[in-house]
Amino acid sequence: MLKQQSILIAGGGSTFTPGIVMMLLDNLDKFPIRQIKFYDNDEDRQNKIADACRILLKERAPEIAFSATTKPEEAFTDIDFVMAHIRVGKYAMREKDEKIPLKYGVIGQETCGPGGIAYGMRSIGGVLELVDYMEKYSPDAWMLNYSNPAAIVAEATRKLRPNSKIINICDMPVGIEHRMAEVLGLSSRKDMTVRYYGLNHFGWWTDIRDKDGNDLMPKIKEHVAKHGYVTPAELSSAESDIEASWKHTYEKAKDVFALDPETLPNTYLKYYFYAQDEVAIADPNYTRANEVMDHREKLVFSECQRVVDAGTARDVKLEADDHASYIVDLARAIAYNTKERMLLIVENQGALVNFDETAMVEIPCLVGSNGPEPLVQGNIPRFQKGLMEQQVAVEKLVVEAWEKGSYQTLWQALTLSKIVPNARVAKQILDDLIEANKDFWPELK
Repeated sequence: MLKQQSILIAGGGSTFTPGIVMMLLDNLDKFPIRQIKFYDNDEDRQNKIADACRILLKERAPEIAFSATTKPEEAFTDIDFVMAHIRVGKYAMREKDEKIPLKYGVIGQETCGPGGIAYGMRSIGGVLELVDYMEKYSPDAWMLNYSNPAAIVAEATRKLRPNSKIINICDMPVGIEHRMAEVLGLSSRKDMTVRYYGLNHFGWWTDIRDKDGNDLMPKIKEHVAKHGYVTPAELSSAESDIEASWKHTYEKAKDVFALDPETLPNTYLKYYFYAQDEVAIADPNYTRANEVMDHREKLVFSECQRVVDAGTARDVKLEADDHASYIVDLARAIAYNTKERMLLIVENQGALVNFDETAMVEIPCLVGSNGPEPLVQGNIPRFQKGLMEQQVAVEKLVVEAWEKGSYQTLWQALTLSKIVPNARVAKQILDDLIEANKDFWPELK
């Protein structure tokens, strides 16, 4: 009989939290749970989500204890897994991350370039605080972190909490693999075995096979060369529920693919290879943050309120997300030693033979009760190696700037980012970001 788990969702007020709860409920046969807790530092926002989830749990799994709190000791005591997805500064600060760089003709994006650096400087302290609470109150627990920007957060935990039981993950490759499976006519991405390497939001698939060992890359490449990662169903439908910004991202993958047709790219590479294209189509008055606040946030919170008003979740319209399924698979692999193969962000330590051993790279790992065992991906080509060395230097400089409170180091990080055209623009953006983030960043000298 499988041991029942105690789960803390850190970021209980997130719009992704209901999807995680629903995915946990869908997998109780494989991942039994005795307790779910929510933790957030915004009590009002968390309560809006928690009140609906309390009804959902009472109706579908009344045996699971549920609570929501803003008190660290109450939250982190008696926990097996912390599933962390916090957003320090919320979407209001993401909006500034996106709009400030655009003033200088530089793309503003949640995890890439100046926007990602600004977000990283906010996230480091928040995630380290969660790690410290977990180690104080439940020292045997694991933290499964998908708080963005995952690359910078992963470097910060590697350097500043080197012995912590934290695994940093990202759902973007999972989402792309879902699309690959649709292109191939497979029922699930789990029907594929992949080889992949890179940094978070900065990687390439090098081999994809079915369970019988047949090479699936040629068929996917043929599709991506013409359509990017837009699926056959989306191509044949005049009406699609995919947001316009994501449709553009999936279409743009064909241009990214053209740079190296030997591999299949992560969609976020468009920001590095075609930064000016992204600036050209960006609306400086209405960015992705505005899109999310006007759509996803309103939909999730209004649906939670509807459930609370109705007093039942029988016809709830909230759905489990891609990344929710991924995090359940990861928790299950650790809890029950399943040795599942998963893409994770881990310290290189020779997995990419000709790359910085201390870099936090995204590669396939086998996951068991001891955590991830990275799978060696061998030597990487000069093109990718050069790009990755530049980007990993940015990530390391950001963490160093946060640790030391160094203006100079953060200016260097921004200047080194492939998205930023020169040091003068980097300084202008930095000075604006400092002003916008004075309540969140450490003081820089």
